[in-house]
Amino acid sequence: MQRIRLRYTKRGRLRFTSHRDFQRAFERALRRAEVPMAYSAGFTPHPKVSYANAAPTGTGSEAEYLEIALTAPREPETLRVLLDESLPAGLDVVEAVEARTSGLADRLTASVWELRLDGVDPLDAERAVKAFIEADTVEVRRTTKNGVRTFDARPAVVNLETHRPQADRPTDQPCAILRLVVRHVTPAVRPDDVLSGLRAVADLAPPVPAAVTRLAQGLFDEETGTVTDPLAPDREAAEALTATPAAAAPAPTPEGPA
Repeated sequence: MQRIRLRYTKRGRLRFTSHRDFQRAFERALRRAEVPMAYSAGFTPHPKVSYANAAPTGTGSEAEYLEIALTAPREPETLRVLLDESLPAGLDVVEAVEARTSGLADRLTASVWELRLDGVDPLDAERAVKAFIEADTVEVRRTTKNGVRTFDARPAVVNLETHRPQADRPTDQPCAILRLVVRHVTPAVRPDDVLSGLRAVADLAPPVPAAVTRLAQGLFDEETGTVTDPLAPDREAAEALTATPAAAAPAPTPEGPA
């Protein structure tokens, strides 16, 4: 059985699709692309697809991941193209690798998020970020199916900084860009929770909903403070496997006289 790991995006209006909507669209794409899927056993077999840490509905993403199991081998890039063509624009399969290591979900320990705050002066955002970073605790409240829950959002945020809007997107309205790195903890701290924390510590309240995009997710590197590519170990393993036969091949032996 071959396992393929995919990175896909949620862009534009497709950011408002729920995870269940994506699952339905992806399973249709698997059928259209005639992917030889492995199925689970039981009375209601379903394709063996493992989804990992999907972004909340309403947020865009450049780094969503899943893994599929196949009953017959396929070349990853060919499979990526077929699936990408079978999905609507905005749900784009941008990378495919053969799974040669274990534990993809274990390598998704942090996310990099970008929050575009239209109508917010960058100086106000900088003051709010400074207050958030310097706070020992930032209690926020979230409504769950079990009622209202209060928790500290501060420990999960390992980096939070402001950026100026890109020069190629001129606007006559103030705008602040926040970039944050958040650990995947329990309970999960979402971008909305960080915005609630900024409101709590500095009364920062954007006049319109923030445009939120996940830029990356992967293993958090404690030394560099960066989020690493979770598919890199699979690529490296594939490259090592390709290089091994040539390196290990015995040198030709010159033939002696008959």
